[in-house]
Amino acid sequence: MFRLDIGNVYRSSNLEELSWLRHEFGTRHSEWPPETELATLKQIHSDRVIEADRAGCLGEGDALITNHPGILLSIRTADCLPILMADPRNRAVAAVHAGWRGVVQEITSKTIEAMTARFGTDPAELVIGIGPGIGCCCFEVGAEVATQFAHFFPERSDLSGRGRVDLLETTRRQVRRNGVKAGLLATAELCTSCQAGQFHSYRRDRDRAGRMVSVIGIV
Repeated sequence: MFRLDIGNVYRSSNLEELSWLRHEFGTRHSEWPPETELATLKQIHSDRVIEADRAGCLGEGDALITNHPGILLSIRTADCLPILMADPRNRAVAAVHAGWRGVVQEITSKTIEAMTARFGTDPAELVIGIGPGIGCCCFEVGAEVATQFAHFFPERSDLSGRGRVDLLETTRRQVRRNGVKAGLLATAELCTSCQAGQFHSYRRDRDRAGRMVSVIGIV
């Protein structure tokens, strides 16, 4: 349900069906949109959701929501999951930065709850795209992190020690519990750490890693 555009961005086909929407998942080759168009955050790996009514830096947090046309919500990633959402009925959108700390704090679910409270969003109607992020294949963590995922995976008995954590599957489980329909959730299934030619990765490149920008907005 994802496709690569000639502009070196990924687009989710389910989001692309909405004619009133602009969205892009960036790669290491993408050009950033003009800063004057972007609503941004100082990302802090939290569960804080901020409503955007203008472009510019809107404070500390890891998710932006809006129903204002002409604003591009943006988040920056280099292994964390970029998550873009659209509410077709109420014409509202969200952009979420979800690293492991944010996933543990259920930042995506809290964004859905914020959209419901602010815009009247029905989670069953939400269209969601999850772009490239670090895959379970490459995300090996210590026991201090793995144990925080144990309650999301009751079928797993290996999360008391060092092991691999699946941020994408954790997020899938969270949003389905919120009422998001599987058919309206599209995932890129692309690992940023594996594909050095296409994506930045902090796990792979550490302090040399760049950042990719993903955006969503109402045109």
